[in-house]
Amino acid sequence: MTYKVHTIDHIGIVVHDFDGAKAFFEDFGFITRGEQFEESELLDKVVGVKGAKSHIAFMEAPHAQINIELTEFIHPMTPSVVEANHIYTQGIQHICLAVEDVDGIIESVKQKGRELITDVINYQDIYKLCYFRGPDGIIIELAEKL
Repeated sequence: MTYKVHTIDHIGIVVHDFDGAKAFFEDFGFITRGEQFEESELLDKVVGVKGAKSHIAFMEAPHAQINIELTEFIHPMTPSVVEANHIYTQGIQHICLAVEDVDGIIESVKQKGRELITDVINYQDIYKLCYFRGPDGIIIELAEKL
């Protein structure tokens, strides 16, 4: 059977520093499209805990091309200590945004106090790349096609 997958609807990111994570994505141009506290039987089933509670924000990238869902769990509580994640560890470790004017974005985001964790890299004369680290170990890669 062939499936028709059109696109990714959204990427879910669990955070402890909800407001910090929201601000981090806003610095890259994301807009909050909805925010709410959630308690439901569905959440109980998905989390596997009776009485699960969460705080969620749906955020949209400029031009509506990427959507993320930030989630902070109130019950069970999202752990406050996150081991430093590295790009080579298992699981989803970063989000790469295809951008125009990577240098302009870097300047703007650095002025907002964001940590650039690499120099700008020319990757095989195909991409200009760099990486930022945000709250809770979130890593955003910027890639500008050369």
